[in-house]
Amino acid sequence: MKSLQPFILFLMCSFLIACSSIQPTIKQSQTITSTFSKKQALTDEEKKDWHFKNIYTDSIPGISLDKAYDFLKDKKGDTIIVALIDTELDIDHADLKDQVWINKDEIPNNNIDDDDNGYIDDIHGWNYVGSKKGDKIPYSQIEHVRIIKKYDSQFRNIVSVKDVPEHKKREFALYQKVYIAYNKRLKKVQTDVENYTIAKNRFVLGVEVLEKYLPNIEEPYNLSSLDSLKQTLKNKDEIEKLERLIHYKKYKNTLVSISNRLKLFKEIVSYNLNFDFDERYLTNDDMDDLNDFPYGNNDVEGVQKFSHATKMSSIIAATRNDTLVEGINDKVKIMPLSISVAGSEHDKDIALAIRYAVDNGANVINMSIGKDFSLHPEWVYDAIKYAEKHNVLIVTSAGNDAYDLDKIENYPNDAKSDGVEFVKNFIKAGNSSYQLNAKLVQRASNYGKREVDIFAPGTRISCLNRWRMTTDTGTSESSAVVSSIASLLFSYYPNLTASEVKQIIMESGISYDVMVNKPSTNKEKELVPFSSLSKSGKIVNAYNALLLAEEVSKKKEK
Repeated sequence: MKSLQPFILFLMCSFLIACSSIQPTIKQSQTITSTFSKKQALTDEEKKDWHFKNIYTDSIPGISLDKAYDFLKDKKGDTIIVALIDTELDIDHADLKDQVWINKDEIPNNNIDDDDNGYIDDIHGWNYVGSKKGDKIPYSQIEHVRIIKKYDSQFRNIVSVKDVPEHKKREFALYQKVYIAYNKRLKKVQTDVENYTIAKNRFVLGVEVLEKYLPNIEEPYNLSSLDSLKQTLKNKDEIEKLERLIHYKKYKNTLVSISNRLKLFKEIVSYNLNFDFDERYLTNDDMDDLNDFPYGNNDVEGVQKFSHATKMSSIIAATRNDTLVEGINDKVKIMPLSISVAGSEHDKDIALAIRYAVDNGANVINMSIGKDFSLHPEWVYDAIKYAEKHNVLIVTSAGNDAYDLDKIENYPNDAKSDGVEFVKNFIKAGNSSYQLNAKLVQRASNYGKREVDIFAPGTRISCLNRWRMTTDTGTSESSAVVSSIASLLFSYYPNLTASEVKQIIMESGISYDVMVNKPSTNKEKELVPFSSLSKSGKIVNAYNALLLAEEVSKKKEK
């Protein structure tokens, strides 16, 4: 690899950064240009754990984790609790079981609320959705359905806002907005059902032609064999059927994959978009009553089919120096709080899970969740304020819809409809990639100069699901990376507050003077400065954050 040392020496000698309140000195350049990019594609070995790399020595825009641990080698850190508000978690996974939080104030399996917190036998956290091993995958409605159901009887027959009482106008506006969005989504999914039904039927018809002439052929079908057969056919109808099968095979579709997609879209119609679906059939609580509590159970592993929380936990805290996946900080205890199923999370579950995390000693709360609308945002706002009051940092994912969040609302958030932040303990993270070029921002990541705080590696991140090592991409992964860095700061500098940790992460990130493709669902690309896509204009950096944390911590001790 070509040495970048001349660039580093020049930039290190000339750089000085200052901020309005912390006023740190970072002894390393904070602005990177495309001259630092690798001139050839990354190897598979370089892509593995690329998010640990250092832009200066590796030409890869990671978080400089190895350099961070060199800095920490003679320091002693505390064990930190990171609450994971997410899906159910595989707490028995070999690389995670030692990192799972244990409630020492609760006696296991005695069916008594020993610590008097309202939760019986909550040894490892709580499952607010109430599923358990052996259940089918639980579903929930999307938030659109809940909002329409609440207001439909009031506003269904109203045509003009003039007919709405003044104190109801805001609710009416929400109802109208949600109703339009719901019908748009319903129409799209119904179209998906129709298209995949057609695709499945065409695939079957193509196979029938294939097996008529090649009765012993088995999947996976060889494209050259299909093309050869096509040349021998005379019947136009058979040729057309085989051509469709060839088209599907070219794009690596199988009957199983098409059938699974069709099943998924049918289930979305039957459950997520269905007004008559009883989404609280496992918990039987009133989702509109925050005081209807407790509900759920202590089985945080649940149906053992969801892997999202397991992936996030492995990114944060999987055993280091392991042959499979290394977490960023294994001086962590993961507190699983299960609220996510196949559908939108409930504001009630989010709010109660935040309060549980705070009351049980979490330093960081990772919430890789998000939705376009919120039925009870005030419950979540109050819980976020509660976390701030008790010095707990909350990290969330920006989302994966290529939205500009300055224009489109996204929940949970630290700003209300006026766009003004009401707390200082909340970070929303976008997704950066390993490519220091126009693709530095992952194409589906949400962004926003006002609403997204910072970017973090989230593309092709090595992690663990319930069965094996894998890689995954999304702002969820970015959120986990930020939470991990926050846990390092709390671990080694316990006198820092949550707001200080947020500020340190924001200010110690590395700026990239690179033009990038603005995330979009359109085929046309629009180049914009990377710095324009988030509030900080930066990518998180563990090493720089630790340098700044040490400086701030020492100043507080004086």
